Amino acid sequence: MKDGIPLAGVIGWPINHSRSPVLHGYWLERYGITGYYVPVAVAPENLREALGSLSLLGFRGVNVTIPHKEAVLELAKTVSETAKAIGAANTITFLEGGGFHADNTDAYGFRENIRQTHPDWRADRGPALVIGAGGASRAVIQTLIDEGTPEIRLANRTRQRAEALSEHFGGPVKPVDWSKLEDATDSAVTVVNTTALGMAGQEPLEVNLMRADPEAIVSDIVYVPLETPFLKKASSQGFRTVDGLGMLLHQGVPGFQAWFGKMPVVDADLRARVLG
Repeated sequence: MKDGIPLAGVIGWPINHSRSPVLHGYWLERYGITGYYVPVAVAPENLREALGSLSLLGFRGVNVTIPHKEAVLELAKTVSETAKAIGAANTITFLEGGGFHADNTDAYGFRENIRQTHPDWRADRGPALVIGAGGASRAVIQTLIDEGTPEIRLANRTRQRAEALSEHFGGPVKPVDWSKLEDATDSAVTVVNTTALGMAGQEPLEVNLMRADPEAIVSDIVYVPLETPFLKKASSQGFRTVDGLGMLLHQGVPGFQAWFGKMPVVDADLRARVLG
């Protein structure tokens, strides 16, 4: 552990949109920890130099957001198995002997968000439908694989992207045509939207879920608005839903513990602070 006041932060380009400073700032205040978590704008061409400088300045680690999530893997001294499988990192911890360890906590955040809301969730009980084949879907897919999901149906507007992820993960991941989206809900026990559809300013995600398992968990990684049209419709059809804010909050837990030495709690007060 580095000497001095503990420092951590989040790097990206741009960085002003990140809510991580509010999240970690709340935990620092709540647990009475004398430390700082700051946003740092890092242009892609300066990534290597910036990471070295942060380590020299005493930073214990940083969260990583767009566009650096893939690039940091190439620069890391060690990489977790989860980050390797997902192909991106969002959390790095500087090592005592130099260099840094890269990890991906998005899968952890997705899993813990569902478990906190619905502790009886059993992904291995039946198939899942994942909508979208972008970066976020990788973490969701990895979680579903880890949880023993027998079949993961992956739908994306551009089928080639779904096929590419199917090849990357293999096993239970099966690409499906966007036009067959509603067919792909058949008997699904987990349905997840990983696209920006339904986000404020975006068109809504239109899909009828009535063929899904009656006890299905329906989740959306979007959290602005907190209840997307997709979740609102799912709730009206009697399904149990999970909003996307919890994934953001839970993914921050492992990093905070590594950098500040305290396992933080995700609760209603934290949700209110970040939403505010």
